[in-house]
This record gives sequence, structure tokens and C-alpha cells, in this order.
Amino acid sequence: MPDPRPVALALDNETRATLQKVQSQYSTAQQLAQRVRIILFAAEGKNHRQISQAFGISIDMARLWRNRWSRYAAIPLSELSVSERLADAPRSGKPSALSAEQVCKIVALACEAPEKSGHLISQWTAPKGYPEIADEIMHQDIVAIISPRHAQRILKKDLKPYQIRYWLTAPAEQDADFDVKVKAICEVYHQALDRYARAERTVSTDELTGVQALERKHPGLPIAPGKIERREFEYIRHGTATFILTRDVVTGKVIAPQAGPSRTEADFLAHAQAVVATDLTALRWHFVVDNLNIHLSESLVRWVANESDLEIDLGEKGCSGILANQQTRAANCLDELPFSPLMNLKLRFWPLLNTIMLRWLNLLSGLIRLNPCKPSYWSICAALY
Repeated sequence: MPDPRPVALALDNETRATLQKVQSQYSTAQQLAQRVRIILFAAEGKNHRQISQAFGISIDMARLWRNRWSRYAAIPLSELSVSERLADAPRSGKPSALSAEQVCKIVALACEAPEKSGHLISQWTAPKGYPEIADEIMHQDIVAIISPRHAQRILKKDLKPYQIRYWLTAPAEQDADFDVKVKAICEVYHQALDRYARAERTVSTDELTGVQALERKHPGLPIAPGKIERREFEYIRHGTATFILTRDVVTGKVIAPQAGPSRTEADFLAHAQAVVATDLTALRWHFVVDNLNIHLSESLVRWVANESDLEIDLGEKGCSGILANQQTRAANCLDELPFSPLMNLKLRFWPLLNTIMLRWLNLLSGLIRLNPCKPSYWSICAALY
């Protein structure tokens, strides 16, 4: 017979604060939150009947969670969390109809591509359970009969065969200077705030190509009471368009967006000129771009030299001087050469990385712009890459 006298609970300030935090968190399950409230009420001296009346539960439930908490009271929260103390106890239930070997075979099947089993699909689907996986399980005689829902229950804890995530395979021959280049770009972004205070602008430029220009064949129908807006299904193609976009690393604003049919040397030069024209008071511009050839074209190098008031012989494209090849142009536009005649450029271009890595760093720069007091992100980035 249960003891009519409830077990007294004593909570220290730290434990009480932890329980209150768990109770008030938005992500806490209602079941756990109710059990926490039972413990808090019990610590205030309420008996089982008072707790059951306050929360509309049975007296046995109030007694159960009071006693459960009392059982683990000597264990600190650092070793056994609140959710672990108030979790459901393991239940024996009905013995599983599947052996451990059968479960392993089912998991192995779900990890294989459907094509290997002769299914003409790229990945397993899950409209209502896993119908294809269930059929294949029975076809391979792993289990005589199994429903799609049962197959889903077996796999739901660890596997989601219907999901897919894109993956970028690293090139077989990694650039020997890759880490150095990433560190250089990180330093450019990291110093953007200080440069901005000295009237120097830091921007990142990239192209978005192959954007379909579509026009609806007929106008849509407007919204009306009881009806949603309807849009014409058929469309007229107008080819593809290319966008050249530049984002200010400090302010996050897009500068002088450009749309056109191509991304040629002349297109990029026109865009760079339009960007510089938006702020004639800037003493210097730093353009972070990928290593596309138009970012170090002959016309761009000549324009940079002209804007920087440099009266020097740039050489001849493909033959000599700064214009000889991409490497010589990059080295001089970055002031990497100690004997470079372009030591005080008004415009500097940083064509160091491939497109994927540059876009990753641009995303990171957006986080830094929101948290300018945490430059440690840059050191982490440089260390990882």
C-alpha cells in the first residue's frame, strides 16, 4: 500500500532555476513541462491531492513523478539532466517479431541505391511509409510480410532514405596555395570595417547566369472573395539573362545590379565602372571576385591603371609585361610583387578562389556583418580551409 505521506522535496536555487528554465522554453514538450510543474509544486509543500487538482491529473501520477525525482535527488544535474530524470521508463512491451540480423539487413537495404535492386527510381520515396523498401524486403525474403509503415518505424530513428543533400567533391589535385588564398580573402573581409572608416570600400562581385526570361502568355486573374489569385500556366520564352551583382561587405547592400544577355569582358568592365561611380568620394575599392577570366581581362587592367593615374607600359596581351597572362595580371592587381609598378592602385581585385568557395565566404561575411564584434569566425575559417 502506498505511503499516504508524500516524500518531501527540497530544491536548491540552481536546481529550481534549471527547472523553471526547462518549463518556460518554447521547445520543451508539453509532457515534460507538466512533469516539471509537478516537481515545482511538490517542492512548495503541496501534497498529491493538491497537485492532481491543480493539473487535472490522477493522484497516482503526482505520486509517481514526485518519487521519481526523489530517487535521483542525490545525482547532480550535470550527470543526469532534467529530461533524463523525467523520461518514461523503459517498457518491455511485445517481443519484436524481427531478429537483430533481419533489422541489420533492412537497414543495409535502405542504405543502398534503388537501382541496385532493379528499381527505376533514383531514391526511395515515402508517400505513406516506405512502399518500395517494404516490397524489396519481401522480395529478398528478409521478412515474409511487412507493411510500408512497419518499414518506416524500423528506419525512422536513424535513416531517412527519401532525403537528399547536395555534396561537392573536392578536386583530385588541390591548389597548393589554397589555404593562403582563403586566409587572404578572410583578411580582406575582416578589415572591411576599418577600411570603410578610411573611405575605402570592400565589395564582393559574382555573376548569376542562365536565368530564364519568361513571360506569361495571358494575364492572370486577380484575387476575389472565395478565390485565390490565378496565374497563367503557359509562358513565352525570351532566352536567358545574366545578372552581375555586387554586394557591399560592410553594409550588405547590393550596388549597381546589372542584367543583360551575356557576361563578357565588356559586361564586367561596365559593371565595375558603374559600381565605382556610385561613390566618387571613395579613396580605394577592393573587389573580391572568383577566378573567372573576365575578372582579369586586358580592358579591366587598363581601366584600373587609368583610374589610378599610372602612366606606365602595361605590355602586350599574350606577349610581355603585366598583360602577358592571367598570372601577371593577378600578381600586379593584388600588389603581390615587390617591384610592381601598381603599388598604389585605386582599385584592387582579388581573383583568388573558385566560385563555390567564394560564395561560402560571402555567406560567412554576412554573418560577420551581423556580428561585427566576433571576428573569431574569420580565424576559424582560415584554420579550417
